[in-house]
Amino acid sequence: MAKGMNDTDTMFLFDRPLVRRHRDRAAAEIGRFDFLLREVAGRLAERLDMIKRTFPRVLNLGCHGGEVEAAFGGCNGIRQMVHADLSPAMARMAAAGTGSPAVAADEEALPFAPGSFDMVVSNLSLHWVNDLPGAMIQARRALRPDGLFIAAMLGGDSLFELRRALMEAEMEVTGGMSARISPMAGLRDAAGLLQRAGFALPVADMDTLTVAYPDPFRLMRDLRGMGETNAGLSRLKRPTRRAVIIRAAERYMELFREADGTVPATFEIVFLAGWSPDASVQQQPAKRGSASHRLADALNSIEQTVEMKPRH
Repeated sequence: MAKGMNDTDTMFLFDRPLVRRHRDRAAAEIGRFDFLLREVAGRLAERLDMIKRTFPRVLNLGCHGGEVEAAFGGCNGIRQMVHADLSPAMARMAAAGTGSPAVAADEEALPFAPGSFDMVVSNLSLHWVNDLPGAMIQARRALRPDGLFIAAMLGGDSLFELRRALMEAEMEVTGGMSARISPMAGLRDAAGLLQRAGFALPVADMDTLTVAYPDPFRLMRDLRGMGETNAGLSRLKRPTRRAVIIRAAERYMELFREADGTVPATFEIVFLAGWSPDASVQQQPAKRGSASHRLADALNSIEQTVEMKPRH
């Protein structure tokens, strides 16, 4: 796990310029591949609906194609949503046709003044950040006192089927193994980061979404279309051999094919929420290590495991 933003021993896991290029490439057609982004944005909106507060000015951090603004629809007194993304092309796409402000900004170096926003929301973007504690600290600083940080990010067991199929195929074809799926934080690690970043009343929860695909190649195409292909620094730096990809698809089908011929792809979605400290209105922070409380309980919602199919 990466260290704090001022520490000298930050662990760099991701090639951030490559993340930006992947998103720039995906931006023009993100509407064809945004089903997961829309689904999770809807779940964030459901959680927000249970908070009886108004948030006039909102930062959409890692905005992709603007799915959060569409899902929130001006709820909770939202009057302005500022879209920010590492990818300039994605920021422009999110703002297109809405009149909302947009800025190309790195989550690890936010350009906003302290106290600029009533809420910061992030939808499936933070799992590409090297200095996650530092990014959360900057998000907290961008909030007004008693402002809300709410986020969803991919969890550690996401795409375990693809991970296994690629690993076994590469071992079989080449006799070796390389990092094929980027590392992601687990629920407990992600929850602890909220307290480390100084948020008050931190809570965390996790949903599991299972997407049915006709074949593994459709999954790989969707990941590319979302800008979610591997950008780990430890990734294989040369093109993957065709034989490895073909064998991985075969192995995926052998291991995981359902009775109806489809194959599942599992996405763990970690939901996080915390408040910018304000001693005048908030309870005292809980003891360290207690941030693993379920967000579903805190917001009186229901944790679910669902099956879904991509819509193209």
